[in-house]
Amino acid sequence: MTLHRVSVSLGSNIGDRVANLHAAIESLRDLEHTHLLAASALYETQPRVVEEQPDFINACVVLETRLRPHELLSALLRIEQKMGRVRVLDKGPRTIDLDILLFDQEQINDPDLQIPHPGLCERAFVLVPLREIAPDAIHPTLQRTVAELARDCPDTGWVRKIKR
Repeated sequence: MTLHRVSVSLGSNIGDRVANLHAAIESLRDLEHTHLLAASALYETQPRVVEEQPDFINACVVLETRLRPHELLSALLRIEQKMGRVRVLDKGPRTIDLDILLFDQEQINDPDLQIPHPGLCERAFVLVPLREIAPDAIHPTLQRTVAELARDCPDTGWVRKIKR
């Protein structure tokens, strides 16, 4: 079984946001055939798209896994469900949101899974924490590093590092 390097974003804006992220990171750490390589600091961030909602806490992790992309997606959805995620409004409030950002240099465009994540390049709340732990990761279609994407990100929303 091949080892894959994967970047995942985490976000929460309902309940104890910091505790939600810590619980999600622990769940990722416990995934079968998966090793947590790095976790970013936590960042409080301004809601984007649907702006009339509570502020978010965001982070990113880098995993090494033997799971294939759709297997990992299923595992992430199970974690979200276990943590009480209810999908009511697209881009709306949530206890936890887990998104696969990058999966090796894979490019997938299925109805249920898009890799690299389609919003990655426009989201400072993802690029700032990802740059902290994987600045040299390469976007497979743009052939640019995460550090370059973060530097050139058009998102003007604020992103503030907080204490873990």
